Amino acid sequence: MPAVKLGLLCWNQNTDWPSLHAAGVRADRLGYDSLWAWDHLYPIVGDPDGPFYEGWLTIAAWAAATEHIRVGLMVGANPYRNPALVAKMATTLDHISGGRTYLGIGAAWNESEAGDFGIEFGSGIPERLRWLGEALPILRGMLNGEAPTAAGPHYHAVHVRNDPAPLQPRLPILIGGGGEQVTLKLVAQYADADNLGGGFETVKRKDEILRRHCEAVGRDESEIERTAGVGVVVIRDSHAEAERVYRRLFEVNRVKQLWQDQPVGTPEEVTEMLSPYLGIGYRHLVVGHPAPYDEESAVRLASEVRPALEKVG
Repeated sequence: MPAVKLGLLCWNQNTDWPSLHAAGVRADRLGYDSLWAWDHLYPIVGDPDGPFYEGWLTIAAWAAATEHIRVGLMVGANPYRNPALVAKMATTLDHISGGRTYLGIGAAWNESEAGDFGIEFGSGIPERLRWLGEALPILRGMLNGEAPTAAGPHYHAVHVRNDPAPLQPRLPILIGGGGEQVTLKLVAQYADADNLGGGFETVKRKDEILRRHCEAVGRDESEIERTAGVGVVVIRDSHAEAERVYRRLFEVNRVKQLWQDQPVGTPEEVTEMLSPYLGIGYRHLVVGHPAPYDEESAVRLASEVRPALEKVG
């Protein structure tokens, strides 16, 4: 079986830049496989008032400061930028990183922040999904060096070139979201990786739907890397101590109600909670890492839980 991959989603909210930068550099040093930031403009967990660092610049800075880890947005908000520009940005990031870029993209959901920033956000989710469906051929075509032309209702491009090409022969597009009728069909048509969350049973059910979409469009489902957002991980020698640290992280992020069923506990408990994902092919596990970026949990996930998971699956 392929190795278990670990991704770290560092919450780029309610923190300062030196701490956020250091968390990414530490993830590289600890051997994590991927490093992610949110593409938002206000804090999205807890109170929306507070500091927040822009995602593309965050991952560009990480790319320049790291050596091995892959970087990306979990996930880019398609309405926030023209897709041709996004393809150019991702290609530039691929060169900055030495070929370690994911292009994460999704339809976006935060109408409140988009409104405050004056970003056109469409009439609702169906329209934004149509925009994403228009954007993806432009993104894929440019990354493949095809100079695509598009004349859709929302996006336009005329033989748009992308020089230089990405360093990766195929820079992977990761589509985030679990919409069963449209988003997962777009994953089947265009994505090199997906990202699902909401707990194991939800991921399992939606992956079965993704497989059916792949069959319908004639796509080999094994070509799509499966990644799962598994929540906030906190690891300590006792469950009680892990819970105490977990509560403190949510207090710092001004969250009034704790998330339930998170991988919080001893290394053995966390291993038990994460291992079912491996059995359904989700071997790239992306964990939430809120400020103030609990170093002990990051270390122990990589050094204790990952080896245990690899023995399981």
